[in-house]
Amino acid sequence: MEMLSTAENDLEKAAAALVKGCLVAFPTETVYGLGADAFNRSVLARIFEAKGRPRFDPLIIHIATLETLWKIADESLLDRTTAERLSILSERLWPGPLTLILQKRKEVPDLATSALATAAIRFPSHPVAQKLIRLSTGAIAAPSANLFGRLSPTRASHVKAQLGDKVDYIIDGGKTQVGVESTVLDLSHGVPRVLRQGGTELEKIEALIGPVEVSCASPSDAPLSPGQLKSHYAPRTPLILCKNGELDAIPYAPGEGRLYFSHSEGVEIIAERARVLSETGYVTEAAANLFDYLHELDSLGLEFIRAEEAPGCGLGEAINDRLRRAASKSM
Repeated sequence: MEMLSTAENDLEKAAAALVKGCLVAFPTETVYGLGADAFNRSVLARIFEAKGRPRFDPLIIHIATLETLWKIADESLLDRTTAERLSILSERLWPGPLTLILQKRKEVPDLATSALATAAIRFPSHPVAQKLIRLSTGAIAAPSANLFGRLSPTRASHVKAQLGDKVDYIIDGGKTQVGVESTVLDLSHGVPRVLRQGGTELEKIEALIGPVEVSCASPSDAPLSPGQLKSHYAPRTPLILCKNGELDAIPYAPGEGRLYFSHSEGVEIIAERARVLSETGYVTEAAANLFDYLHELDSLGLEFIRAEEAPGCGLGEAINDRLRRAASKSM
């Protein structure tokens, strides 16, 4: 494993490595991704091996130009309504933290899509991600760069700690900005469905294309999207979830850590074993800090962590989705 910077020569080195079939972890605006050429079957298999990820869990394919979309999605299978929705969403919300599920072309390897007839596609806004994709093969399959089911990485150090020599190169782009994974929207069948809450708020999507369904729980052990399994995004330390506002009234227990959404005046915060996602209750700041602070608390050797839900609107829904799935492992 070699650490790289975001300098031009290092990005060129990483891009050349992707072309040759290496695994490269890189920053996006959401979390760090573990990237491989989306059309190289042998290196796609290495992603699943490195993460310990079951092959029934599909990957997201990252692009850096809209023209590349049609190398992955089958334009001939779009009906008029879906084509209109796709045009609006790609124009207004790409690049950004939104993944769209569309019928795929037969050339896309089944390993990238877990043998589904659809592909999950995203155009990230992070300039390093865009440049890396353009310099390499143009289509990079990249789940989050962590061990399967564990906390997502928002810093290069998180990737190194979890994956180590299982990845060939890690590009250190600092802390990610959004801090939670992309929203996944299924456009492949009739009414659009959100399969994972994430960095693009539901309200933004509905303002552009009208009402959408929300179906974030996998109906079986074969998810249609990443992040649909009941237990996911979990720290090693057991996590207990509390309703927003309940945590202030609960006395600290020995060995307990805490993750507050915001800080109420007059409430004691034990700094060495507590974190506040946003002192002012700003949900965007809270989302950006979520995994970062959970990584910090997870490293303290605590017996358990109590975490407070965010208000249930906007990015608060994405925060709560991650906390619920992290807590389910402890139930």
